[in-house]
Amino acid sequence: MGKMDGRVAIVTGAAQGIGRAVARKLAGEGATVVCADLNGAGAKEAAAELPAALGLEIDVSKPDDVQRMVDETLARYGKVDAMAHAAAIVPFASWDDVSFEEWRRIMGTNLDGTYLTNRAVYGPMREAGYGRIVNICSNVVLSGTPNLAHYVASKGGVWAFTRALAREIGKYGITVNSVAPGLTETEGVLASPHKEAFDFVQMLQCIPRRGVAADIAPAVAFLLSEEAGWVTGQMLVADAGMSHN
Repeated sequence: MGKMDGRVAIVTGAAQGIGRAVARKLAGEGATVVCADLNGAGAKEAAAELPAALGLEIDVSKPDDVQRMVDETLARYGKVDAMAHAAAIVPFASWDDVSFEEWRRIMGTNLDGTYLTNRAVYGPMREAGYGRIVNICSNVVLSGTPNLAHYVASKGGVWAFTRALAREIGKYGITVNSVAPGLTETEGVLASPHKEAFDFVQMLQCIPRRGVAADIAPAVAFLLSEEAGWVTGQMLVADAGMSHN
């Protein structure tokens, strides 16, 4: 018996990294998973390795795409019990180089995408009287990491929005939480200058090794399960104790 048996879960950003690890974990716990990503081929590839899963090419910054994601989930499976929203852009730019256009690009995916996805699953969850939402945040909101001002701002918005939304929709049986990973060894991180930070970050952690996506997925799975019915509006930090104080 898995803690997600019989549940239908949407995972955004499911083509790689934390999103893909979450999709695998939820399927392993018995959920039927909808894998959504801007990388449509990657989303379909992720879905192909899971039982009865659906892969969709979705831009979370576009309202029509997000609504189609929910509509296709309902058409195929009849309900949406849970959503892990992991789709995000992780940039690397000093403050001097952050143009307004770049600021808007990050906000469009990271913050607008959070609003749009949460808004779209809210309707069917409210109708069902049950729902679990987890928005992936980041421990950078606790430390103000450099070269990431626009990203930190967007994730700060995700954290605050999660707390506020939990307050509003708990009465409908819907919980809203966030998981804040630390620096994690994913394809995106390894392809960026952030890969140079692992040694420094490990010195700040209580557990001195690199975090991997599979370290984050169990925290998400717990908050998306029935077991977490008394937990809402929270940010669960999964960063090997880097920000434990």
